Amino acid sequence: MVAELEFERPVIELTKKIAELKEFTQNSDVDLSAEIEKLEQRLKKLESEIYGNMKTWDRVQIARHPNRPTTLDYIERLFTNFMECHGDRYFGDDGAIVGGIAKYYGLPVTVIGHQRGKDTKENIRRNFGMPHPEGYRKALRLMKQAEKFQRTIVCFIDTKGAYPGKAAEERGQSEAIAKNLFEMAGLTVPVVCIVIGEGGSGGALGIGVGNHIHMLENSTYSVITPEGAASILWKDAALAKKAAESMKITAPDLKELGVIDEIIPEIKGGAHRDVDEQAKLIDVVLKQSISELKELDPAALVQERYRKYKTIGQISYENGYVEVK
Repeated sequence: MVAELEFERPVIELTKKIAELKEFTQNSDVDLSAEIEKLEQRLKKLESEIYGNMKTWDRVQIARHPNRPTTLDYIERLFTNFMECHGDRYFGDDGAIVGGIAKYYGLPVTVIGHQRGKDTKENIRRNFGMPHPEGYRKALRLMKQAEKFQRTIVCFIDTKGAYPGKAAEERGQSEAIAKNLFEMAGLTVPVVCIVIGEGGSGGALGIGVGNHIHMLENSTYSVITPEGAASILWKDAALAKKAAESMKITAPDLKELGVIDEIIPEIKGGAHRDVDEQAKLIDVVLKQSISELKELDPAALVQERYRKYKTIGQISYENGYVEVK
């Protein structure tokens, strides 16, 4: 069952009404086809109004939807022969990050991504998608292996952030993320990153340094959650909606700021409405992205990645004004 979001309640209620009328028509001799047709036209208009004019907080809610597809959902639909690898060879295995070797249209690739659970039991096992240091070290081990065998790397980003607990800090959480940033910047193979849900803080950046960064239309990417920002700015987490509006964390905002490369369109109502169709939309952008990057030699890949991050937030002075590019 798909959970209802507050802003889309009018659409869901009208959809249920149409379904009830269709069922009534089938089980009786009363012809309500004309009324049903009018309601379906009204539904299309309502969907266009609601989903075509979503606010930032609406997108945040969709990005956090409990039924939103995860990394493993997309791996199943986009790749073949996936073999998951476990462990960081230092401490243990972290279920919050999955990774392994697969084929993409016959091309050997390494796939890595955050993984949250679909229910309480799995969320506990995967720490709600918030990685420990061993998760980032596992990811780095797989990336270095991919570089050794010249495999393209595909990263799926979907986390509220790295786990902030005492045990994670004792095992070097900050160092693990920092080392990933350093090493990913110099990888000599193509790296494609796709934000599929929430991209939160350093937890997202730990596998987010790539040649191309794409975002699903209703995903978010930010240095802190709206609740965290509201707590810092106004000492009130309840003002998260206000914070989200000012943080510029949605795909359209980040595309305009030059932080991401492409916005991947979503199924109307969100990716959770039809995972198979959503995977096809990701496939189009991913295929094009890998095709472009495969044309570059190792030195050009590193240089292109360096140029990309150097120009994010670049400031120029024109006509006496400060312009942030």
